[in-house]
Amino acid sequence: MRVRGDRLRGAVRTVHLWLGLTIGGLLALLGLTGSVLVFYPEIDTLLHPEIQVAGPQHPGAAPDWDRALATVRAAYPGKSGPWRFEVTGEPGAVPARYYDPPERAGHGFRPMMVWLAPDGSRVLRRDYWGEYAMTLVYDLHYRLLLGTTGGQILGWLGFAMLALLLSGLWAWWPRGSWGKALRLKLRGHPQRRLRDWHKLTGLSGGLLLVILTVTGIMLELPEESDAALAAAGLPVDPMPHVHRPPEPSGPPRPIAQILAAGRAALPGARLAWIETPPAGGGMFRLRMQVAGDPSHRFPHSYVWVDSASGRVLAVHDAQAARSGSVVNNWIHPLHEGSAGGLAGRILVAICGLLPTLLLVTGLLRWRGRRGRLGAAGF
Repeated sequence: MRVRGDRLRGAVRTVHLWLGLTIGGLLALLGLTGSVLVFYPEIDTLLHPEIQVAGPQHPGAAPDWDRALATVRAAYPGKSGPWRFEVTGEPGAVPARYYDPPERAGHGFRPMMVWLAPDGSRVLRRDYWGEYAMTLVYDLHYRLLLGTTGGQILGWLGFAMLALLLSGLWAWWPRGSWGKALRLKLRGHPQRRLRDWHKLTGLSGGLLLVILTVTGIMLELPEESDAALAAAGLPVDPMPHVHRPPEPSGPPRPIAQILAAGRAALPGARLAWIETPPAGGGMFRLRMQVAGDPSHRFPHSYVWVDSASGRVLAVHDAQAARSGSVVNNWIHPLHEGSAGGLAGRILVAICGLLPTLLLVTGLLRWRGRRGRLGAAGF
């Protein structure tokens, strides 16, 4: 039995070695870009002084949303479709998005990104997703700059990355003294020190790296993830199909009234996004965070409100979600660390550096041993 166990451990170490040599660099790249993206809105603001403006005079004062909508409609008259405004709740510029701008047709996901003055009266900056630094980093992390195909590649490679992490744990797992297995010999042979640094780096962030890898797979392969959840007895709620109301019978209601209707439909919820109807009329979609929803920036509750009558057309409440949807609601906040607040984001940012340290220590140890033991003796 001991011989069989030694053979199995040796095989696992060989798998770990070759997975590290083939995809370890990709895991390190994803870790480094992920560390940057944990704070990408803040970093993007630092990179663009034109949107570093003072907020409203009164803390908590909301922008004039009707003015903000009128500003973007006037500045971009060819953009007559829906606009999306982010309700940050913080002083400073107001972010807005216009999806599928005609001038970027054929470029895949390339919304026009706009930042307005805090009162919504003027445009401070305009850019396109994928054409400025932080969105390039985002696309590199999310889809390797290869669009939908890149996302599929990363999703399936995520299983190999998971095998890399788990095989390392298996290869390390002690059969004797745990104290010896966890020891760091600072005065030992250089190869021993490299081994100790490699194992302790992996152990210190191994659980979080596994969580980040699993959630990354689920984000890249949402349909397959939903099917797996359903097969496990965790059904996912479909989004309601809300029919656009007939042609408006009157002028659109002020956005303040639309928001009041949405808040009445989900009392106590925090407003996160406002999606306007097209210029010709239709319905607003309000994205809101209810109690228990871990996602602050992209929460999972919605209210649809008719722009002409102010009538609530449909509500999707995350508090009533079934088990599979609850799991899905946690995926992104766990992946970016925001589920743990600022401390969680910092922890994930630090954890993203570990694959690079694992790659470097692993390569140095392999190079130091290959002449004596061969690549399979790592």
